[in-house]
Amino acid sequence: MPTIDIYTSPLCGFCHAAKRLLKSKGATFNEIDVLADPSRKPEMIERANGGRTVPQIFVGDTHVGGCDELYELERAGKLDPLLAA
Repeated sequence: MPTIDIYTSPLCGFCHAAKRLLKSKGATFNEIDVLADPSRKPEMIERANGGRTVPQIFVGDTHVGGCDELYELERAGKLDPLLAA
């Protein structure tokens, strides 16, 4: 399973939903809380090509996007293959 990074904030419902989906898939991930560690936010924005909202999700070298994009991959049957790559 590739390394998964998810930039989050504890106040973000979409972050909680994205983490729930990843956990339901048995995926482990590195959670980077940009509220607790604001110095990581510029890194997130750069990696996400300007994306400033949380969550920002990365599976290996692939920038998935946010929660909506993660769930869209799941609906399209593309999340499991991405996690297995």
